[in-house]
Amino acid sequence: MGKRQRALIIYGTRPEAIKMAPVVAALRRLPDRFEVVVGTTGQHREMLDQVQELFGLVPDLDLGLMTDDQALNDLAARALSALGEALRGVAPDWLLVQGDTTTALAAALAAFHLGIPVGHVEAGLRTGDLKRPFPEEMNRQIIDLMAAALFAPTEQSRAALVASGADPAKIHLTGNTVIDALQSIASGLPQEGPADEVLITVHRRESFGSPIREIFLALRDLALEFPRVRWIYPVHRNPNVRGPAGELLSGLPNLELHEPFDYRELVRRLRRARLVLSDSGGIQEEAPAFGKPVLVLRERTERPEGIEAGVACLVGVQRRRIVEETRRLLTDETAYKVMACAVNPYGDGHAAERIARVLAGERFDPFTGSPPVRATPCGALRNSPV
Repeated sequence: MGKRQRALIIYGTRPEAIKMAPVVAALRRLPDRFEVVVGTTGQHREMLDQVQELFGLVPDLDLGLMTDDQALNDLAARALSALGEALRGVAPDWLLVQGDTTTALAAALAAFHLGIPVGHVEAGLRTGDLKRPFPEEMNRQIIDLMAAALFAPTEQSRAALVASGADPAKIHLTGNTVIDALQSIASGLPQEGPADEVLITVHRRESFGSPIREIFLALRDLALEFPRVRWIYPVHRNPNVRGPAGELLSGLPNLELHEPFDYRELVRRLRRARLVLSDSGGIQEEAPAFGKPVLVLRERTERPEGIEAGVACLVGVQRRRIVEETRRLLTDETAYKVMACAVNPYGDGHAAERIARVLAGERFDPFTGSPPVRATPCGALRNSPV
């Protein structure tokens, strides 16, 4: 048996915390192998606190770096300095980061400067366009370059890493830890029947300005066209989202503007919704677990697996296209049923266990993904996955 390793897990946003909570739990199930230290930058303070409480995450380090309407460069500079100091104090054998946030980039860079091995959870996602998503596409590529262990969630992400020149020995196909988290929360929810609801999540930085107004105008058109459908939108607190949402979507009796849901409520709403309109990466992974069609409100996605499987459709940010594709799913039962197939190519609920085994030097059965299924015309024929 090897020596007990100290693993420092850093996260800053709600999605990172959700996806890292199963990793923390998996490592703590091996107390003779790992000493687990949890740290956060507090990049999303209020939304982060909800998730920490839900999953029982109590940070050993809370850097509290969030400021109102913070600029990326300011946050990155503060995070790099604070995380460098934290890493020197903890002196971990491994730093684990997730995804593509400013927190993840700063933590990985600080560790790289100090010669500390980095494990990248959810490595290898790519759109090939540094402007979409911005700045996440650049962040994840740089983290992958620095990482000593690359935990790829899907075969496509593994292939992208190989194509970029990554050492295959560093790549481990694990599935996505968000499915571990989703299953743990869903198992504790009461059973509910489906509702005539559409769940909406819109928040991406590259959509700020004209694109987000196009999206909201499409939502307004749809709410007016389908008055019996409830349109449920938990509005992100960023003023670049909240301002135009209030301006363009207020006053519609069947379009509900909510404060952001905590994760348990989000999972409940997702499970009962008829379909989902979203620009969220996590939702693209979570909705297929419940057989919920996803219309992706982006021009490019780093998660093409759902599109190829036929459970997601890349519709872009143009008002007319969003209305057309949503109308099709609400009125064409055959088209809906083709997409509403409960096939999830993103995970089987054991990703965190595989990550822990890699760090412990043990062998494991890699994630093989879901078998291919017939794709929808929207997902496969009108959109080439990227």
